[in-house]
Amino acid sequence: MTRSSAPLGPSASDARFDALVAEADAVSVEGWDFSWLDGRATEQRPSWGYARAMAGRMARAEAALDIQTGGGEVLASAPVLPPLTAATESWLPNVARATALLRPRGAVVVADSDEPPLPFADDTFDLVVSRHPVTAWWDEIARVLAPGGTYFSQQVGPESVFELVEYFLGPRTAEERGARDPQRAREDAEAAGLEVTDLRAERLRVEFLDIGSVVYFLRKVIWMAPGFTVDGHLPQLRSLHRQIEEEGPFVAHSARFLIEARKPQRTSTALR
Repeated sequence: MTRSSAPLGPSASDARFDALVAEADAVSVEGWDFSWLDGRATEQRPSWGYARAMAGRMARAEAALDIQTGGGEVLASAPVLPPLTAATESWLPNVARATALLRPRGAVVVADSDEPPLPFADDTFDLVVSRHPVTAWWDEIARVLAPGGTYFSQQVGPESVFELVEYFLGPRTAEERGARDPQRAREDAEAAGLEVTDLRAERLRVEFLDIGSVVYFLRKVIWMAPGFTVDGHLPQLRSLHRQIEEEGPFVAHSARFLIEARKPQRTSTALR
């Protein structure tokens, strides 16, 4: 986005605010494609390249599951899918979107509540993946993994984009700030009987270039500011709009961590 070197007058600024907010409030937020934000917001990407690494694992797997697939966009980016590929998703518009995208690739999309149990038998998949799960149900992940199988996931870390969250909701509690700790994920995975083979975390710069990008982001990532609506937050939105026009992009920081865990092979008991 190109910003004017001279500040807009009040009437021009108000008109721009109305246009940006109306557009962002009307656009569809189905699926997990953020391309609408191109030119409106920027975010650094984690160094490990989740989609590329996930695709490599998919190419070597025989049976794979993508938990909370969203609109299926990330899974569909893999050039090769295993002979048996399944995905789960809870939001019905995304179920339809993911089905249209993945069914031609031979993958099955299952409508699921995102709560235990997963609708699959024990020891079914040699690869389970998930990008940004709301909750990782470790006991269920361990149950559906075949012995020797791998769970590979990129997850949201602690205090992600809290600069924006606190702008609208006020200071968060210590408990909220400590949620999604990567070390807690390690402990929970190990408690479920998995061996954590990789754990990496990064904080990444995010820039919101106009108020429309803020509205779209909060509508799409609904757990960031629960209950957010344009009408209910007009004073904060107008204030932030003026801040962006006068000072430049609103800067926040996302938190991401990568976790990979393996289900041990069963040990055979020798007959006596």
